[in-house]
Amino acid sequence: VQLQASGGGLVQAGASLTLSCAASGDTDDFVYWVMGWFRQAPGQERDFVAAISWTGSDQYYGESVKGRFTIRRDNEKRTVSLQMRKVKPEDSAIYFCASSSELSLRSSPEKYEHWGQGTQVTVSS
Repeated sequence: VQLQASGGGLVQAGASLTLSCAASGDTDDFVYWVMGWFRQAPGQERDFVAAISWTGSDQYYGESVKGRFTIRRDNEKRTVSLQMRKVKPEDSAIYFCASSSELSLRSSPEKYEHWGQGTQVTVSS
C-alpha cells in the first residue's frame, strides 16, 4: 500500500488549503480502513490532526484544529482530503496521511500501519 499526500504549500494566516491523499497498490480493503492525518513540526512529536471512519460518517479531530479543519474521504477514488480553513502559523508542519485497520478512530500514531511521505504546509503570519 502506498499513500501519496499532496497539496501543501506556503499560505498566509487566515487562508484555506486542502490536502489530498491518494492510496494505491493493494487497496481492495481501503473502504474498511480508518484514515487519518497527522502533522509534525521541526523538533516536535507527530501530532494527531483528524481521522475518519471507513464509511465517512464519523470524524475525530485534534483539539487544536476542531472547527477549522474537515476530513473527508472518497472510497471510490481511494482518496482522503483535509480541508484546512483559517490556518494559523502554528499549523505549519509536515502533514502525513495514514491508514489503520482498526475499527475505532484512533489518535495514536502507533495504531496506523501505513504512512505517506508527507507534504509541507507553511503558514506565514
